[in-house]
Amino acid sequence: MALTNRSSTVRGYGTAAGTGALATLILVAVCGSPWYVDWAEGNTDPNSAGGWFMRLLAWPAWRLESTDPEQSLIATDARAVLLLVFAVTFLYLLPASQVARVQGSLSQFFSGWAAYVLAGGAATLLAALLTSGGTLLADFETTGAGATYGFFAGWIIGLASLGGRA
Repeated sequence: MALTNRSSTVRGYGTAAGTGALATLILVAVCGSPWYVDWAEGNTDPNSAGGWFMRLLAWPAWRLESTDPEQSLIATDARAVLLLVFAVTFLYLLPASQVARVQGSLSQFFSGWAAYVLAGGAATLLAALLTSGGTLLADFETTGAGATYGFFAGWIIGLASLGGRA
């Protein structure tokens, strides 16, 4: 194959935003699942870096059924649902089309990572405002947990965005 026939080679890759969105779906579906959350709480040491990280990955926890009959399932799982929505939105809104022109560029990595940090903070804030009966200060403090999650787990989304095309 000639080196000038790049279009057929690139066609095999997904878009940077698309692969990041798929990674987001997998990360939230697997690490937010009730089974992973139970495993992380029961089998990791919160005082070690690895245990802390494994528990952090369980942050967007979702449940199949609500334990509180007064709360709907959507209200219980609002944070995980909003994280998915915001992550996909930010992955497509950030300059993915510009950074994806250079496959495997460091810009793709940072674009995916930044999208996930923003999504974690925005999803937490909106979920706290919609489902919380607490104070605005408590909602803002909770938002910090979402941004922390996005910062430490966002590199996974950034890596997934590498190599995509525009």
